[in-house]
Amino acid sequence: MLVAAAVCPHPPLLVPQVAGAAAPELDDLRAACAAAAGSLLDARPDVLAVVGGAEITASFPGNAAGTLRPWGPDVRVGPGDLVLPLSLTIGRWLLEGTGVLPVLRFEAVGFDAPPDECAALGRRLATSAPRVALLVMGDGSARRTDKAPGYIHPGAVPYDETLAGALASGDAGRLLGLDPDEAREQWAAGRAAFQVLGGAAEAAPPPAASELLYDDAPYGVGYFAARWAW
Repeated sequence: MLVAAAVCPHPPLLVPQVAGAAAPELDDLRAACAAAAGSLLDARPDVLAVVGGAEITASFPGNAAGTLRPWGPDVRVGPGDLVLPLSLTIGRWLLEGTGVLPVLRFEAVGFDAPPDECAALGRRLATSAPRVALLVMGDGSARRTDKAPGYIHPGAVPYDETLAGALASGDAGRLLGLDPDEAREQWAAGRAAFQVLGGAAEAAPPPAASELLYDDAPYGVGYFAARWAW
């Protein structure tokens, strides 16, 4: 059963070695992500699954590794083969900063995966062990300001407000209701991963506690950190 979930974004600049002199700009986000990831270990899960968007859907073993070399310094995480996509590499980096880890598994979900496929993956993960925790890596709209990767879009802020509301309230239904076409228009890379969380949470009672720890767009991209507990 699902006992805890956390949501964090996955910009390479979250890692100080990549950000360089700009690292202090994301100190608040790093602190929020550390708190969210740390709450998963506090829940004493048997399995901690990291879920994030990628070009294709794929599963990776608990020792899978990743590198940030395409974005700058060759920061590596994990002892195994370098197979993790960016979202899962950042997820592993966050977890390795929290201390001793439980059994890990890594699940990449295609950015364009249909909602029902995402929800089904979430349900499978939620029932994969007696105590399951999820670290869900996903960004909001990349069209929040004129300096954003996708330039500004009038629907970007309302889209991210919907996401923030769902994450703050632990509302699985609102996550499952995200429209893939709207997410594509808003350059919202986290839609599929968020719907995996929605599917996992739908199979459980509403979370006993939910908290939005961070909601901002420092580079014109919506970043959120949140934690849910059952």
